[in-house]
Amino acid sequence: MTKSVQLLEAAGAMLRDALNRRDWEAIGVLDQQCRQAIDEAMDEVPVDEALLRTRMEDLLALYRELVECCRNEQQRIAGELLQLNQAKQGAKVYQLFG
Repeated sequence: MTKSVQLLEAAGAMLRDALNRRDWEAIGVLDQQCRQAIDEAMDEVPVDEALLRTRMEDLLALYRELVECCRNEQQRIAGELLQLNQAKQGAKVYQLFG
């Protein structure tokens, strides 16, 4: 296994762990590491092309999962903001008539 394939594997494992913990800061840092590992893998002549393809496909699936998780988190936060704004409006009405 080449160094670039090992880097892809390690970066993917750390990214998955950060995603499971919902550690968005770590995900940002690890995203950069994954991009760098991909660049290195693309520049290197693959010794085992099938293994490299498998690691890239695994990483692609992980990124799809990450995007879906981000969408869900965005929707959750939007719902919380909506509830907060509604509560704020209710408090203003209460103060006005209270």
